[in-house]
Amino acid sequence: MSREKNYAFIDGQNLYMGTTMIDKSWKINFKKFRIYLKDKYNVEIAYYFLGFVIENKRDLYLKIQEAGFVLVFREHNALMIGKKKGNVDADIVFLIMKKIYQKEAFDKVVLVSGDGDYKRLVDFLIEEKRLKKILFPNSEFASSLYKSLGSEYYNSLGNNDIKKKIRQ
Repeated sequence: MSREKNYAFIDGQNLYMGTTMIDKSWKINFKKFRIYLKDKYNVEIAYYFLGFVIENKRDLYLKIQEAGFVLVFREHNALMIGKKKGNVDADIVFLIMKKIYQKEAFDKVVLVSGDGDYKRLVDFLIEEKRLKKILFPNSEFASSLYKSLGSEYYNSLGNNDIKKKIRQ
């Protein structure tokens, strides 16, 4: 049997808020995280979504790219930058659905977020047998909408065994 070819879609703000913002000592090592996604979930391409470009964060963007992630920035009108959060939810849903619609050659989706806005997408992916796993940055803050999911569909990056593999 050939190996699965999966794609990961990461809500960068949700990942940051669920780890570092909650616990200052909990920082993800991007290289280790990328290796974990490849080894554990056969992730060939990992899209890392961010709100918008901030000049003083260029070193962070470079570090994420060097670890093997494809950065995707949200487009904003220049007048709106700083007035609203990144809100990449629609972009992630759109890109996943576009890739499925265009019959891109990949098997399943790994979604990294605990945001309940993705629940309908997750239900659709399960129905279509296209969800590999939803990874909650912090299960304590994952949306209650996911409580009905079977444990085969989700995991938490905050679990001690996973945390040891991907933290700095």
